[in-house]
Amino acid sequence: MNGLKIENVVASSSMERKLDLEEASRILDGSEYDPEKFPGLVYRVKEPKTAILLFTSGKVVCTGGKTVDDARSSVNQVKDLLNDGGVEISNEIQVTVQNIVASYGLGADLNLNSVAITLGLERVEYEPEQFPGLVYRLRDSDVVLLLFGSGNMVCTGAKDIKDLENAVDHIKGELRGAGLIH
Repeated sequence: MNGLKIENVVASSSMERKLDLEEASRILDGSEYDPEKFPGLVYRVKEPKTAILLFTSGKVVCTGGKTVDDARSSVNQVKDLLNDGGVEISNEIQVTVQNIVASYGLGADLNLNSVAITLGLERVEYEPEQFPGLVYRLRDSDVVLLLFGSGNMVCTGAKDIKDLENAVDHIKGELRGAGLIH
């Protein structure tokens, strides 16, 4: 969809075995591991630019990717580095998208008070003294939209791009139908 910009893909995976994070920190040059502060190891992949969190359970979280392929590539790079360093990891690891965050510009300023009334108070949270955006929860979807008076929007909670596209199409239809955007 034109104008929809992926800001962050969060994915999870598993190395299918327990990990010695001290050993992993020696293998993964530049990684950060301080169990007193955080129970996982943080490794920053340079290309694609992502951060990988490794836990002793073997669980992996990848954040910062701009595509699902970025997440897959980053997890596989770390797996390969660990294999090369003598930590035997299964060749096939599944990467599951947990959340995709995207931004979208509606191209017009919004009167958020009018939007709140139009969209129905049962699906809207709008407390401008607490937060400058309106939170809109779609029916039958995990996607949550944050709308701002500038007409910019943040979409979160999606597991795939189609969910994001459907959410944007839905909100645009509702706002157009109410005459709040053209």
